[in-house]
Amino acid sequence: FVNDARVMAKGQVTIPKNIRSVLGINTGDRVTFVVENGTVRVVNSAIYALQRFQAQMIGEGKNVGLMNDDDVASWITASRREEEAE
Repeated sequence: FVNDARVMAKGQVTIPKNIRSVLGINTGDRVTFVVENGTVRVVNSAIYALQRFQAQMIGEGKNVGLMNDDDVASWITASRREEEAE
C-alpha cells in the first residue's frame, strides 16, 4: 500500500499509524532509512540490525563445526553445563 506524509519545517515526518503497525514500530523505537538507487526504505532498526547480523553470519556455524540443528542443540547443552559447573 501507499501512504503520504507531510515534511514539517524541521524536516520531521510523522509515520502514519498503519505504516507503524506494519513495521512493528512503537513509541520510542528507532527507524533506519535505507537509501538505494534513488529510493528510501524506512525499516524498524532492530529488525534491520538482526537481518544484517544474520547475513554476516551465514556459513560461520559450519566454520566451527555446527552442521545441523542437532549440533547447535548439543553445543547449547554443553555451554549451559559449563556455566552451571562454574
